[in-house]
Amino acid sequence: MSDIVHVALPGRAYDIHIGAGLIGQAGALVAPLLKRPRVAVVADETVAALHLEALVAGLAAGGVSVQSTTLPAGEGTKGWEGLQACVDWLLEAKVERGDLVVAFGGGVIGDLVGFAAAILRRGVGFVQVPTTLLAQVDSSVGGKTGINARQGKNLIGAFHQPRLVIADTDLLGTLTQRDFLAGYGEVMKYGLLGDAGFFAWLEAHAPAMAAGDAAARVEAVRRCCRMKADIVLRDETEQGERALLNLGHTFGHALEAATGYSDRLLHGEGVAIGCALAFELSARMGLCAQETPSRVRAHLAEMGLKRSLADIPGPLPDADGLIALMGQDKKVRDGRLTFILARDIGDAYVEPEADPAALRAVLVEALAERR
Repeated sequence: MSDIVHVALPGRAYDIHIGAGLIGQAGALVAPLLKRPRVAVVADETVAALHLEALVAGLAAGGVSVQSTTLPAGEGTKGWEGLQACVDWLLEAKVERGDLVVAFGGGVIGDLVGFAAAILRRGVGFVQVPTTLLAQVDSSVGGKTGINARQGKNLIGAFHQPRLVIADTDLLGTLTQRDFLAGYGEVMKYGLLGDAGFFAWLEAHAPAMAAGDAAARVEAVRRCCRMKADIVLRDETEQGERALLNLGHTFGHALEAATGYSDRLLHGEGVAIGCALAFELSARMGLCAQETPSRVRAHLAEMGLKRSLADIPGPLPDADGLIALMGQDKKVRDGRLTFILARDIGDAYVEPEADPAALRAVLVEALAERR
């Protein structure tokens, strides 16, 4: 049995299946979407070594044959060279417009392969089979696809909704603790931006979830996917409310750029630190109580997740350098930085003109903690 979250976009509706052991049922889930019983699977090398055989078997059990290829794991793949390698292989595999491409991996593979599907033959369908917590709760849902540019993250891409999402929570068992916790940064974000009750649930249950509680993992993924699906239905192409999903990301993306998109800082870790900084900025601007950022940091500390600039190894730019990196964020409008700030836990909003002096003060203070 699996939980199903339906994304009811007119003409592009799809289901998100969430549960344990789902890749064994992949063929039964995918076959009804196919014009001919074959798919092209693109996986990252790490995931392929662990799980590709099981996915191929699950597809074969439903009468679906597989062509597959792998790409290197890591953020460095999510660029022009990785995109070209992916598209070249899909063309050589003779993927037609009526076929489906399967993205099998974390957020990097999901974003890259989804974008390749969006531009291949002016658009072919694709299926997300996310293998990380971050991808299961966030990047696999909602149709944002793309690659990074030298100037910043996710600056090249397209909105291209998947035909199906299969979130097998058993796959989370092979993640390193660091990768699982990095994904948890995105889980926590959902409670912070729009559901105080969910954040309270996480305070009570997230330690067990991190320790392997299977039911808690399914529930957390389900609640995040339901919240994201509801937001995407109201604002598919991020004209307004969907921007709330970027809570922590303006800070986080700048920190990722500052660390060279390396293992010094994983995306979810950047989001976690970014959420803490967004609440610090909100408190400094008088939007929320002074105690609120402390509650956020306390939860991150309990989970053992990075929560401040002091937790990032190696050098960082000064406050002005970080602000300059934020200037490449997709949410910049007329040269002004847009932040997602909060009046309280569960009450975030889009702030098109955050106080520059307050922003700089927060960063100067955060950098001072590194000394």
